[in-house]
Amino acid sequence: MTRAPVLDVLLPHPEVPGRPARLAPRDDEAQLVALLDEYSPRAAPLRGAGSARVVRANMIATLDGAATGPDHVTGSINGAADLRVFRSLRALADVVLVGAGTARQERYRELDLPDALVETRRAHGRPAPLELAVVTRSGDVPEELLEGDRPAIVVTAGSCPRLRALQDRLPPDRLVVAGDDAVDLRAALDVLEARSLPSVLAEGGPALLGDLVTGSLVDELCLTWSPALVGGPAPRILAGTPWLAPPRTARLVHLLHADGVLLGRWDLRAAAVLDA
Repeated sequence: MTRAPVLDVLLPHPEVPGRPARLAPRDDEAQLVALLDEYSPRAAPLRGAGSARVVRANMIATLDGAATGPDHVTGSINGAADLRVFRSLRALADVVLVGAGTARQERYRELDLPDALVETRRAHGRPAPLELAVVTRSGDVPEELLEGDRPAIVVTAGSCPRLRALQDRLPPDRLVVAGDDAVDLRAALDVLEARSLPSVLAEGGPALLGDLVTGSLVDELCLTWSPALVGGPAPRILAGTPWLAPPRTARLVHLLHADGVLLGRWDLRAAAVLDA
């Protein structure tokens, strides 16, 4: 694998006393995780004083807006700089939320963090293992994710044709049934929060992110711009959504750079409040 690069901190302004202008790679990524946690959004006011839920989305796009490469996966457009942020965001999450199609295409398996990042994760108040939740309407989940001592949490709807099989196979705490005909993502997030999983990292794909954004359920978007052009009919980071009218607004929280790769972090809470 390509050696992890140093990340230039373009925003917040690096001249602020005590804040590094460059983030060198470290096994524990303590500085990068601290930066991501320092400006972490807390529960949006519209959820009420009792909610601690925060939903972050992490996506990548090329310069021409493609969310995947020609091979239909992100591996051909991401790199070592993106991987640093990818892992650090996981260190701050209680659960990774992903669509079943993306789980199949990207070959998701049980989530494990490097030991040094596990220690950083504990230092930021997350001693429990990182969980994986797979959203599926059909119930078609990769077999590998249903095996082992800690299978993925399956999020589906009451109309799921494989619901009975999932109920027979999975413990009750590894299955979330939210909604009747379609998955009710807001209700599913409520269930995950009730199960002590309030910090959610949504990793796609574009259809799931589109549904989350349309429902004003995303607090923060972390978006990597890959310095590449791929053309073709590739999806954007939001797919299957109607026009967002008015457009959702976002506030830039920070911007990192390495080897032509830009890594931006955008606060979407103002959009959620305006849309509520």
